[in-house]
Amino acid sequence: MRIVKEFRVNEIRVTVFSWNNKYLLKFEQGMIEQTFKINEMDVSSEDELSVFYSDRFLLTVQNRFDEMHRALRDELENL
Repeated sequence: MRIVKEFRVNEIRVTVFSWNNKYLLKFEQGMIEQTFKINEMDVSSEDELSVFYSDRFLLTVQNRFDEMHRALRDELENL
């Protein structure tokens, strides 16, 4: 597995991996993470992955993080 790119956008850490003919885009925030797999054949170059760093896509990722954090917090409160 090779790290292609690593950076932060606000509170989200983004790591792009190349592995097994796929790009793995890992978004992390605190103890929560989301990973998206993109077949290398679906993009003509690594530059095309920038659509996944757009404000629109990152807003969707952030909303999902908020939901995941709430779910985790709710379950931890029930322990």
